[in-house]
Order: sequence, then C-alpha cells, then structure tokens
Amino acid sequence: MDNRAGEMETFVQAAQRGSFAAAAKAMRLTPSAISRSISRLETRLGVRLFQRTTRALSLTAEGEAYLTRATELLSEIEDIERNLTAETAEPRGKIRINASVPFGTYCIIPILPAFLEAYPKMTVDLSLSDAVVDLIEERADVAIRIGALKDTALRARLLGKSRMYVVAAPSYLARQGIPADPEALDDHNCLNFNFRRPIDRWPFREGGVLTARAIAGNFQGNSGEVVRLMAAAGAGIARLAHYHIAGDIEAGRLMPILEDFNAGDLEEVHALFVGHERLSLRVRAFVDFLARNVRF
Repeated sequence: MDNRAGEMETFVQAAQRGSFAAAAKAMRLTPSAISRSISRLETRLGVRLFQRTTRALSLTAEGEAYLTRATELLSEIEDIERNLTAETAEPRGKIRINASVPFGTYCIIPILPAFLEAYPKMTVDLSLSDAVVDLIEERADVAIRIGALKDTALRARLLGKSRMYVVAAPSYLARQGIPADPEALDDHNCLNFNFRRPIDRWPFREGGVLTARAIAGNFQGNSGEVVRLMAAAGAGIARLAHYHIAGDIEAGRLMPILEDFNAGDLEEVHALFVGHERLSLRVRAFVDFLARNVRF
C-alpha cells in the first residue's frame, strides 16, 4: 500500500476508533506515528480533518466527507486484491445494519442465522431503531427504510412492498364492537404514532373513491412494535403493515377489519447504502441475501 493509501488507512482507523491511541494499537504503531501521518495528510490536503482537544477527537465537516470516500476506496482496494488472490472471492468482515424495530424483528433476525451460515467469515452488527439514522454518522453499511423514499444521495434497492391492514384484538372488538365502515372509527380508540402529526389520517376506499379519515385515540407509541403490542393487548385499533402483523393474524391475536374499504396501498421497503460504482463484497452479499429471502 503506497504512502497515500497508508495515510488514508491511518485516518480511517483513527476516525472509526475515536482516538490516535486506539488506532495505534490496532495498527501496531505508536500514537506519535499516527499523529505524524494525520498531520502529513492534513498538510497535503490543505484542510483540518480532526478537531483535537485534550479529552476528545472529532471529525470536521471536511473530515466527515473524506471519511466517506476513504472508506469506500479502501473497501474497493480490499475487494480488488481479494479477487486477484482467490479464484472465488468470499465476503468477510463486519457489516453494520440499521433497521426499524418491526422489520428487524420479524424480517431480518429470522433469516440472519442462514446468512451467517452461508457467509461464515462475516460478522453482523445489527441496530434496531425507529429513528431515521444517518448512515455516515452512525457508520452503518446498510439501512432499511420503510415507506416512500425522500431525495437521497444514497443508493437504494427495493426489497418489496407490504400491504397495510387495519386490525384490532378480538377482546377489543368484543367490548367495543366491529366498526361497520370508516366513519364508525370516530367512536373507537385508534392507536397512533408520536413521530407523526398529532391528528393522523388513514386512507380508505369508499364507493370507489379514495378518502382519508382523521383518527384519534388515547395512545401514541414511538414505534410500530409498541403500537402492535398495544393493539394485541386489546387497547384499540391500529393500522400496520402485513409483514409486521402476519403472525398475530395467523395466531388470532389480531383480526383485520374494514377490509371492504381497504385502500390497497402498499408500504415500500428499501435497503439503502452509500453509493459508488462497485459495492463491497460485504454489502452486496447482504443486500442480495435480503432481496432473495425477505418475505412480505
């Protein structure tokens, strides 16, 4: 690896590990050697890549941008060398994945054992959160996004689409009755999300016309899983994707209602990753595996 690539690797190690000392230990160098390498790199680039204090090491805006490209380039170099030294390149190393709690719980975790068996030299680092994370900031390789995508510089692969259902527990329906039409939801407790508007609307098809009904209730949750658990406990009516509640419907814990008025809308699921022409073997293997094995 030439001097520039070596400086790039030193920078990435320091950025990912959060200190020159940790980078030095990982690379079997001295902290002063790491510091000199970073200083040479900053001098050559003409920008500061790190903000240094006695207590912390943090990236500047220029450092964040450089880290993104440096990580991509080092990954490409690794793939090129592996392809030249092996008849069949084998994905290896750690892949960091971020997904929503429901999708991770019901769609990713059930197939991860098969993925790790198929790729024994890979390690999965999975974080589940319903907050939308920044792939660069969180050091994630792949993020799963639910719903329509906003404009993004990231590459995306559509994994599938899941039908939406309005559901409630049999215990709730026994107490409150089954709503005959969307208008009847005014007399029911509808479970909502606290990361959307306080007054939400659910789409329905009434008389061949697509409508949107305002819903209200006494509970808001910060994730689809929280709302699902409340619905299954008999607290009210929820609107969730099929992949999330298929097991509950099959087990009789939740019942679809208002199916004659179902809007037929589908919730899209995408895998997002940092875009460049040649994906690392790790990312390509995982995204391809998801596309083949996730069921909606």
